[in-house]
Amino acid sequence: MSTEAREVEADTAAPAPIEPLRLLAEDADDLHIISAALQDAILRPVDIVWEPSSQRVTLKLSRFCWECGGARVMAAMQFGDVIAVKSRRLPRLPESALELLAMEFAPGEAPGGRVILMFAGGGDLRIDVECLDAVLTDLSERWPARLAPTHLDPPADPA
Repeated sequence: MSTEAREVEADTAAPAPIEPLRLLAEDADDLHIISAALQDAILRPVDIVWEPSSQRVTLKLSRFCWECGGARVMAAMQFGDVIAVKSRRLPRLPESALELLAMEFAPGEAPGGRVILMFAGGGDLRIDVECLDAVLTDLSERWPARLAPTHLDPPADPA
């Protein structure tokens, strides 16, 4: 086989499939990575489940796959060792759309602290934890996203 034929054959080969994402967070740096993977994820209030007896919070999300060029995938994020959950300025209607912008960890009495989930529109969810123990995993096959999220630059400072 000629060199040209091998080059063409290599160019038409199917790309390797992208493995489902599975991430664990045990410290603020780990959570920062998960936060980036979940930027622009969409969920509803009904998709947030707080189980006090199990000390667990689970979120079901439609995650925008920045790493695979514009697809979405159903994913789950679970926090363990949860002491309390509070929300501020989040819609209460079960089917309201929430867009996750970022998550951060505010350390408290070691090894505990607060995980803050910040949403578009200024609402947030605070999850108080005895220690940071969080898992993110993709649950479904990917599908093409109808629209890619956009982020407007803040207005320039007139000074």
